[in-house]
Amino acid sequence: MSHPLRVHIESVCKLTDEEFDYVLSHFTPVKYKKHTTLVREGDLVKHEYFVLKGCLRAYMTEASTGKEFTYQFAAEGWWISERESLVKQIPANTAIECLEDCQLLSLTAENRDKLAREMWKYQHYLLTKSSLGYVALQKRLQLMIMGSAKERFENFVRQYPHLYSRIPKMHIASFLGVSRETISRLYRK
Repeated sequence: MSHPLRVHIESVCKLTDEEFDYVLSHFTPVKYKKHTTLVREGDLVKHEYFVLKGCLRAYMTEASTGKEFTYQFAAEGWWISERESLVKQIPANTAIECLEDCQLLSLTAENRDKLAREMWKYQHYLLTKSSLGYVALQKRLQLMIMGSAKERFENFVRQYPHLYSRIPKMHIASFLGVSRETISRLYRK
């Protein structure tokens, strides 16, 4: 069975065994328990993470009310980080927490850049995945602006059926910009 990171990279471009071993040598395996905060608001982020097992969420907290707004989920085969802090080396404005016990591969920004410089295949993979991520974000924004609560909920369940049962409904509600009660009402329909 192929390594999950290799499967992910090879969805864009094939690697030889030697190339994949070289890529993997730049990652550090890490494990975190459920409820661990991987990134806190104000941290300087040095790593991005590829999820081997588990589920995480990235969120912002409104200072005046303490209300949390979920920005992103990440499960097996997904990447997560506080991208602005990682790229610009400024304090993070979001936090990342483990919703389940997690096994991740950690990659420093330096090693990411090094791999992109040294391997055109890895650079191509990064560019392709970044473009696809941008498209997904654009679609999400369009749905948040123009879609009803019901449309946002139905889209989430259709797009991420494997996440719906794993993530607390209050976090899904926060991600969709609706109340927990709205999620419960829509789920019953």
